[in-house]
Amino acid sequence: MSKTISILGATGSIGRQTLDVAEQLGLRVAALTAQMDVERLEAQVRKFRPRLAVLTDEAAARDLAVRLADMDTKVLGGPEALLEAAVCPEADTVVTAVVGMVGLRPTLAAIRERKRIALANKETLVCAGQLVMDAADTHGAEIVPVDSEHSAIFQCLQGCADRREIRRLILTCSGGPFYGMTYEEVGKMTKADALRHPNWTMGPKITVDCATLMNKGLEVIEAMRLYRLPLDQVSVVIHRQSIVHSLVEYRDGAVLAQLGTPDMRLPIRYAMTYPERVESPAEPLDLLSCPPLTFAQPDRDAFPCLQLAEAAAAQGGTACAVLNGANEEAVGLFLAGRIGFHDIPRLVAEARAAVPAEQEPALEDILAADQAARQAVLDRA
Repeated sequence: MSKTISILGATGSIGRQTLDVAEQLGLRVAALTAQMDVERLEAQVRKFRPRLAVLTDEAAARDLAVRLADMDTKVLGGPEALLEAAVCPEADTVVTAVVGMVGLRPTLAAIRERKRIALANKETLVCAGQLVMDAADTHGAEIVPVDSEHSAIFQCLQGCADRREIRRLILTCSGGPFYGMTYEEVGKMTKADALRHPNWTMGPKITVDCATLMNKGLEVIEAMRLYRLPLDQVSVVIHRQSIVHSLVEYRDGAVLAQLGTPDMRLPIRYAMTYPERVESPAEPLDLLSCPPLTFAQPDRDAFPCLQLAEAAAAQGGTACAVLNGANEEAVGLFLAGRIGFHDIPRLVAEARAAVPAEQEPALEDILAADQAARQAVLDRA
Protein backbone atom coordinates (compact mmCIF):
# COMPACT_ATOMS: atom_id res chain seq x y z
CA MET A 1 0.00 0.00 0.00
CA SER A 2 1.18 3.53 -0.79
CA LYS A 3 2.29 5.82 2.03
CA THR A 4 3.59 8.95 0.32
CA ILE A 5 2.59 10.12 -3.16
CA SER A 6 3.55 12.63 -5.82
CA ILE A 7 0.81 13.76 -8.19
CA LEU A 8 1.69 14.92 -11.69
CA GLY A 9 -1.38 16.88 -12.81
CA ALA A 10 -2.80 17.72 -9.40
CA THR A 11 -5.31 20.38 -10.47
CA GLY A 12 -7.07 18.26 -13.11
CA SER A 13 -10.02 15.97 -12.51
CA ILE A 14 -7.97 12.87 -11.64
CA GLY A 15 -5.50 14.87 -9.58
CA ARG A 16 -8.22 16.49 -7.48
CA GLN A 17 -9.94 13.17 -6.87
CA THR A 18 -6.59 11.58 -5.97
CA LEU A 19 -6.13 14.21 -3.28
CA ASP A 20 -9.61 13.37 -1.94
CA VAL A 21 -8.57 9.71 -1.72
CA ALA A 22 -5.20 10.59 -0.19
CA GLU A 23 -6.94 12.58 2.53
CA GLN A 24 -9.34 9.71 3.25
CA LEU A 25 -6.46 7.21 3.44
CA GLY A 26 -4.15 9.48 5.44
CA LEU A 27 -1.42 9.47 2.78
CA ARG A 28 1.36 12.05 2.79
CA VAL A 29 1.83 14.21 -0.31
CA ALA A 30 5.43 14.85 -1.37
CA ALA A 31 4.97 16.79 -4.63
CA LEU A 32 2.18 18.41 -6.63
CA THR A 33 2.39 19.64 -10.21
CA ALA A 34 0.12 21.48 -12.64
CA GLN A 35 0.39 23.41 -15.87
CA MET A 36 -0.69 26.94 -14.94
CA ASP A 37 -3.58 26.86 -12.46
CA VAL A 38 -1.89 29.00 -9.80
CA GLU A 39 -4.86 29.52 -7.51
CA ARG A 40 -5.92 25.89 -7.29
CA LEU A 41 -2.36 24.63 -6.82
CA GLU A 42 -1.74 27.22 -4.11
CA ALA A 43 -4.82 26.00 -2.23
CA GLN A 44 -3.70 22.38 -2.58
CA VAL A 45 -0.19 23.18 -1.35
CA ARG A 46 -1.51 25.04 1.68
CA LYS A 47 -3.75 22.10 2.56
CA PHE A 48 -1.38 19.18 1.90
CA ARG A 49 1.99 20.90 2.49
CA PRO A 50 4.14 19.02 -0.05
CA ARG A 51 7.90 19.49 -0.16
CA LEU A 52 7.75 20.43 -3.86
CA ALA A 53 5.27 22.29 -6.11
CA VAL A 54 5.74 22.59 -9.88
CA LEU A 55 3.99 24.65 -12.55
CA THR A 56 5.20 23.88 -16.05
CA ASP A 57 4.27 27.43 -17.12
CA GLU A 58 7.25 29.41 -15.82
CA ALA A 59 5.40 32.72 -15.41
CA ALA A 60 2.75 30.93 -13.35
CA ALA A 61 5.51 29.29 -11.29
CA ARG A 62 7.01 32.68 -10.46
CA ASP A 63 3.58 33.88 -9.33
CA LEU A 64 3.16 30.76 -7.17
CA ALA A 65 6.59 31.25 -5.57
CA VAL A 66 5.55 34.74 -4.44
CA ARG A 67 2.23 33.48 -3.08
CA LEU A 68 3.94 30.67 -1.14
CA ALA A 69 6.80 32.74 0.25
CA ASP A 70 5.52 32.07 3.78
CA MET A 71 5.82 28.29 3.33
CA ASP A 72 8.69 25.80 3.17
CA THR A 73 7.46 24.27 -0.09
CA LYS A 74 10.01 24.51 -2.91
CA VAL A 75 8.50 25.94 -6.11
CA LEU A 76 9.91 25.11 -9.55
CA GLY A 77 8.82 26.04 -13.06
CA GLY A 78 9.12 24.58 -16.54
CA PRO A 79 8.52 21.13 -18.08
CA GLU A 80 11.86 19.79 -16.83
CA ALA A 81 10.74 20.36 -13.26
CA LEU A 82 8.19 17.54 -13.73
CA LEU A 83 11.15 15.16 -13.64
CA GLU A 84 12.12 16.35 -10.17
CA ALA A 85 8.57 15.82 -8.93
CA ALA A 86 8.57 12.33 -10.48
CA VAL A 87 11.71 11.25 -8.60
CA CYS A 88 10.95 12.98 -5.28
CA PRO A 89 12.77 10.71 -2.77
CA GLU A 90 10.00 10.68 -0.15
CA ALA A 91 7.33 9.39 -2.55
CA ASP A 92 6.83 5.66 -3.01
CA THR A 93 4.01 6.23 -5.56
CA VAL A 94 3.78 8.63 -8.49
CA VAL A 95 0.31 9.36 -9.85
CA THR A 96 0.70 10.32 -13.51
CA ALA A 97 -2.46 12.33 -14.14
CA VAL A 98 -1.11 14.79 -16.72
CA VAL A 99 -2.71 14.76 -20.16
CA GLY A 100 -0.67 13.95 -23.25
CA MET A 101 2.90 13.11 -24.19
CA VAL A 102 4.23 15.39 -21.45
CA GLY A 103 3.78 12.44 -19.09
CA LEU A 104 6.22 10.10 -20.86
CA ARG A 105 9.60 11.30 -19.63
CA PRO A 106 8.51 11.81 -15.98
CA THR A 107 6.99 8.32 -15.97
CA LEU A 108 10.22 6.79 -17.23
CA ALA A 109 12.17 8.78 -14.62
CA ALA A 110 9.91 7.49 -11.83
CA ILE A 111 10.26 3.93 -13.13
CA ARG A 112 14.04 4.20 -12.95
CA GLU A 113 13.63 5.11 -9.28
CA ARG A 114 11.46 2.00 -8.75
CA LYS A 115 8.36 3.99 -7.80
CA ARG A 116 4.89 2.53 -8.03
CA ILE A 117 3.29 4.17 -11.06
CA ALA A 118 -0.43 4.86 -10.60
CA LEU A 119 -0.99 5.32 -14.31
CA ALA A 120 -3.71 7.71 -15.45
CA ASN A 121 -1.75 9.07 -18.43
CA LYS A 122 -2.66 6.65 -21.21
CA GLU A 123 -0.50 8.44 -23.79
CA THR A 124 2.62 7.09 -22.06
CA LEU A 125 1.74 3.51 -22.99
CA VAL A 126 0.11 4.41 -26.30
CA CYS A 127 3.26 6.11 -27.61
CA ALA A 128 6.03 4.17 -25.88
CA GLY A 129 4.41 1.11 -24.37
CA GLN A 130 7.21 -1.32 -25.15
CA LEU A 131 9.87 1.03 -23.78
CA VAL A 132 7.87 1.74 -20.63
CA MET A 133 7.01 -1.88 -19.87
CA ASP A 134 10.58 -3.03 -20.56
CA ALA A 135 11.89 -0.29 -18.24
CA ALA A 136 9.46 -1.37 -15.52
CA ASP A 137 10.70 -4.96 -15.84
CA THR A 138 14.34 -3.86 -15.77
CA HIS A 139 14.01 -1.65 -12.70
CA GLY A 140 11.38 -3.63 -10.82
CA ALA A 141 8.82 -0.82 -10.85
CA GLU A 142 5.13 -1.58 -10.42
CA ILE A 143 2.54 -0.12 -12.81
CA VAL A 144 -1.01 -0.07 -11.47
CA PRO A 145 -3.62 1.40 -13.85
CA VAL A 146 -6.00 4.16 -12.74
CA ASP A 147 -8.26 4.33 -15.81
CA SER A 148 -11.52 2.67 -14.81
CA GLU A 149 -11.38 0.18 -17.70
CA HIS A 150 -7.80 -0.91 -17.10
CA SER A 151 -8.29 -1.02 -13.36
CA ALA A 152 -11.25 -3.33 -13.99
CA ILE A 153 -9.12 -5.63 -16.14
CA PHE A 154 -6.27 -5.48 -13.62
CA GLN A 155 -8.67 -6.59 -10.89
CA CYS A 156 -10.20 -9.36 -13.03
CA LEU A 157 -6.69 -10.71 -13.74
CA GLN A 158 -5.68 -11.07 -10.10
CA GLY A 159 -6.38 -14.80 -10.18
CA CYS A 160 -4.76 -15.33 -13.59
CA ALA A 161 -1.55 -17.34 -13.22
CA ASP A 162 -0.70 -17.44 -16.93
CA ARG A 163 -1.57 -14.91 -19.67
CA ARG A 164 -2.21 -17.88 -21.99
CA GLU A 165 -5.39 -18.47 -19.99
CA ILE A 166 -6.87 -15.27 -21.47
CA ARG A 167 -9.03 -15.47 -24.57
CA ARG A 168 -9.66 -11.74 -24.78
CA LEU A 169 -10.02 -8.49 -22.89
CA ILE A 170 -13.33 -6.68 -23.35
CA LEU A 171 -13.18 -2.90 -22.85
CA THR A 172 -16.52 -1.24 -22.20
CA CYS A 173 -17.32 2.14 -23.72
CA SER A 174 -20.18 4.47 -22.86
CA GLY A 175 -20.47 5.55 -26.47
CA GLY A 176 -20.11 9.21 -25.51
CA PRO A 177 -22.68 11.96 -26.07
CA PHE A 178 -23.29 11.09 -29.75
CA TYR A 179 -24.13 7.40 -29.42
CA GLY A 180 -26.72 6.27 -31.97
CA MET A 181 -26.09 9.17 -34.37
CA THR A 182 -25.10 8.70 -38.01
CA TYR A 183 -21.84 10.02 -39.41
CA GLU A 184 -23.73 12.95 -40.96
CA GLU A 185 -25.50 13.80 -37.70
CA VAL A 186 -22.27 13.65 -35.73
CA GLY A 187 -20.65 16.12 -38.12
CA LYS A 188 -23.12 18.82 -37.06
CA MET A 189 -22.19 18.61 -33.39
CA THR A 190 -20.45 21.52 -31.68
CA LYS A 191 -17.79 21.82 -29.00
CA ALA A 192 -20.50 22.32 -26.36
CA ASP A 193 -22.25 19.15 -27.55
CA ALA A 194 -19.02 17.14 -27.45
CA LEU A 195 -18.28 18.22 -23.87
CA ARG A 196 -21.57 16.81 -22.51
CA HIS A 197 -20.48 13.32 -21.50
CA PRO A 198 -23.47 11.28 -20.26
CA ASN A 199 -21.78 9.56 -17.30
CA TRP A 200 -18.34 10.94 -16.39
CA THR A 201 -16.95 14.36 -15.46
CA MET A 202 -13.51 14.74 -17.03
CA GLY A 203 -11.19 17.32 -18.56
CA PRO A 204 -12.08 18.75 -22.01
CA LYS A 205 -9.48 16.81 -24.03
CA ILE A 206 -10.46 13.37 -22.78
CA THR A 207 -14.16 14.28 -23.02
CA VAL A 208 -13.76 15.10 -26.71
CA ASP A 209 -11.81 11.86 -27.15
CA CYS A 210 -14.79 10.03 -25.67
CA ALA A 211 -17.09 11.76 -28.15
CA THR A 212 -14.94 10.66 -31.13
CA LEU A 213 -14.27 7.20 -29.58
CA MET A 214 -10.54 7.93 -29.91
CA ASN A 215 -10.33 7.50 -26.15
CA LYS A 216 -11.42 3.88 -26.53
CA GLY A 217 -8.98 3.38 -29.38
CA LEU A 218 -6.15 4.68 -27.21
CA GLU A 219 -7.29 2.34 -24.44
CA VAL A 220 -7.13 -0.62 -26.84
CA ILE A 221 -3.47 0.22 -27.50
CA GLU A 222 -2.85 0.77 -23.79
CA ALA A 223 -4.35 -2.63 -22.96
CA MET A 224 -2.15 -4.34 -25.55
CA ARG A 225 0.96 -2.82 -23.98
CA LEU A 226 -0.03 -3.14 -20.33
CA TYR A 227 -1.11 -6.78 -20.60
CA ARG A 228 1.22 -7.75 -23.48
CA LEU A 229 -1.51 -9.08 -25.73
CA PRO A 230 -2.04 -8.76 -29.51
CA LEU A 231 -4.76 -6.60 -31.05
CA ASP A 232 -7.01 -9.56 -31.82
CA GLN A 233 -7.30 -10.28 -28.08
CA VAL A 234 -8.61 -6.81 -27.18
CA SER A 235 -12.19 -5.89 -28.10
CA VAL A 236 -14.64 -3.06 -27.43
CA VAL A 237 -18.35 -3.10 -26.57
CA ILE A 238 -20.69 -0.17 -26.00
CA HIS A 239 -22.13 -0.22 -22.47
CA ARG A 240 -24.14 2.95 -21.94
CA GLN A 241 -24.64 2.58 -18.18
CA SER A 242 -20.88 2.66 -17.26
CA ILE A 243 -21.47 0.11 -14.50
CA VAL A 244 -19.52 -2.84 -15.97
CA HIS A 245 -16.10 -1.22 -16.27
CA SER A 246 -14.51 -4.00 -18.33
CA LEU A 247 -14.33 -7.78 -18.59
CA VAL A 248 -11.87 -10.63 -19.12
CA GLU A 249 -12.90 -13.71 -21.08
CA TYR A 250 -10.86 -16.80 -20.24
CA ARG A 251 -10.04 -19.83 -22.39
CA ASP A 252 -12.49 -22.02 -20.49
CA GLY A 253 -15.39 -19.72 -21.36
CA ALA A 254 -15.61 -17.96 -17.99
CA VAL A 255 -16.06 -14.18 -18.18
CA LEU A 256 -15.09 -12.05 -15.17
CA ALA A 257 -16.34 -8.47 -14.91
CA GLN A 258 -15.72 -5.64 -12.48
CA LEU A 259 -18.79 -3.58 -11.65
CA GLY A 260 -19.15 -0.35 -9.73
CA THR A 261 -20.66 3.11 -9.77
CA PRO A 262 -19.09 5.55 -12.29
CA ASP A 263 -16.78 7.13 -9.69
CA MET A 264 -13.08 7.52 -10.49
CA ARG A 265 -12.23 7.52 -6.78
CA LEU A 266 -12.77 3.74 -6.78
CA PRO A 267 -9.94 2.84 -9.21
CA ILE A 268 -7.76 5.60 -7.75
CA ARG A 269 -8.22 4.12 -4.28
CA TYR A 270 -7.34 0.63 -5.51
CA ALA A 271 -4.17 1.94 -7.17
CA MET A 272 -3.18 3.46 -3.82
CA THR A 273 -4.03 0.47 -1.63
CA TYR A 274 -3.18 -2.47 -3.92
CA PRO A 275 -2.85 -5.34 -3.10
CA GLU A 276 -5.06 -4.49 -0.12
CA ARG A 277 -8.67 -3.31 -0.16
CA VAL A 278 -9.47 -0.62 2.38
CA GLU A 279 -12.88 0.53 3.63
CA SER A 280 -14.29 3.29 1.43
CA PRO A 281 -16.82 6.03 2.20
CA ALA A 282 -18.14 5.79 -1.39
CA GLU A 283 -21.67 4.57 -1.92
CA PRO A 284 -21.50 0.95 -3.20
CA LEU A 285 -23.33 -0.22 -6.30
CA ASP A 286 -26.92 -1.22 -5.56
CA LEU A 287 -27.89 -3.93 -8.04
CA LEU A 288 -31.56 -3.58 -7.16
CA SER A 289 -31.73 0.06 -8.17
CA CYS A 290 -29.26 0.22 -11.07
CA PRO A 291 -30.69 0.29 -14.62
CA PRO A 292 -30.70 -2.69 -16.98
CA LEU A 293 -27.25 -3.43 -18.37
CA THR A 294 -27.00 -3.29 -22.17
CA PHE A 295 -24.18 -4.01 -24.63
CA ALA A 296 -23.75 -3.20 -28.32
CA GLN A 297 -21.16 -3.07 -31.08
CA PRO A 298 -19.45 0.31 -31.65
CA ASP A 299 -20.28 2.05 -34.94
CA ARG A 300 -16.87 2.40 -36.59
CA ASP A 301 -18.37 4.17 -39.63
CA ALA A 302 -19.93 6.96 -37.58
CA PHE A 303 -16.84 7.18 -35.35
CA PRO A 304 -13.78 6.52 -37.55
CA CYS A 305 -11.26 7.41 -34.83
CA LEU A 306 -11.68 3.95 -33.32
CA GLN A 307 -10.67 2.36 -36.64
CA LEU A 308 -7.72 4.74 -36.97
CA ALA A 309 -6.46 3.69 -33.54
CA GLU A 310 -6.88 0.00 -34.29
CA ALA A 311 -4.99 0.42 -37.57
CA ALA A 312 -2.11 2.17 -35.77
CA ALA A 313 -2.08 -0.60 -33.16
CA ALA A 314 -1.81 -3.22 -35.91
CA GLN A 315 1.05 -1.32 -37.57
CA GLY A 316 2.98 -0.75 -34.34
CA GLY A 317 6.27 1.12 -33.98
CA THR A 318 5.90 4.90 -34.06
CA ALA A 319 2.48 4.66 -35.73
CA CYS A 320 0.81 4.97 -32.32
CA ALA A 321 2.89 8.03 -31.43
CA VAL A 322 1.87 9.63 -34.73
CA LEU A 323 -1.78 8.80 -34.04
CA ASN A 324 -1.62 10.26 -30.54
CA GLY A 325 0.30 13.42 -31.46
CA ALA A 326 -2.02 14.15 -34.38
CA ASN A 327 -5.09 13.59 -32.23
CA GLU A 328 -3.83 15.84 -29.43
CA GLU A 329 -3.17 18.63 -31.90
CA ALA A 330 -6.49 18.17 -33.72
CA VAL A 331 -8.51 18.09 -30.50
CA GLY A 332 -6.75 21.26 -29.37
CA LEU A 333 -7.78 22.96 -32.61
CA PHE A 334 -11.36 21.73 -32.18
CA LEU A 335 -11.53 23.05 -28.61
CA ALA A 336 -10.17 26.38 -29.87
CA GLY A 337 -13.01 26.56 -32.41
CA ARG A 338 -10.67 26.37 -35.42
CA ILE A 339 -11.92 23.10 -36.93
CA GLY A 340 -15.11 21.03 -36.97
CA PHE A 341 -15.77 17.70 -35.30
CA HIS A 342 -15.21 15.60 -38.45
CA ASP A 343 -11.92 17.40 -39.06
CA ILE A 344 -10.44 15.52 -36.09
CA PRO A 345 -10.42 12.06 -37.75
CA ARG A 346 -9.61 13.64 -41.13
CA LEU A 347 -6.49 15.36 -39.81
CA VAL A 348 -5.40 12.30 -37.84
CA ALA A 349 -5.73 10.12 -40.95
CA GLU A 350 -3.80 12.62 -43.07
CA ALA A 351 -1.02 12.85 -40.49
CA ARG A 352 -0.83 9.05 -40.33
CA ALA A 353 -0.40 8.99 -44.13
CA ALA A 354 2.19 11.78 -44.12
CA VAL A 355 4.49 10.60 -41.32
CA PRO A 356 6.21 7.25 -41.90
CA ALA A 357 6.18 4.77 -39.01
CA GLU A 358 9.41 3.29 -37.71
CA GLN A 359 9.60 -0.14 -36.13
CA GLU A 360 11.47 -0.78 -32.84
CA PRO A 361 11.91 2.94 -32.15
CA ALA A 362 14.08 4.53 -29.49
CA LEU A 363 12.71 7.29 -27.25
CA GLU A 364 14.10 9.97 -29.58
CA ASP A 365 12.26 8.41 -32.54
CA ILE A 366 8.98 8.43 -30.60
CA LEU A 367 9.36 12.07 -29.61
CA ALA A 368 10.27 13.01 -33.20
CA ALA A 369 7.23 11.14 -34.56
CA ASP A 370 5.00 13.00 -32.11
CA GLN A 371 6.32 16.37 -33.25
CA ALA A 372 6.09 15.47 -36.94
CA ALA A 373 2.46 14.41 -36.47
CA ARG A 374 1.58 17.66 -34.75
CA GLN A 375 3.17 19.69 -37.53
CA ALA A 376 1.36 17.63 -40.16
CA VAL A 377 -1.96 18.50 -38.52
CA LEU A 378 -1.13 22.20 -38.35
CA ASP A 379 -0.09 22.18 -42.00
CA ARG A 380 -3.43 20.68 -43.05
CA ALA A 381 -5.86 22.38 -40.65
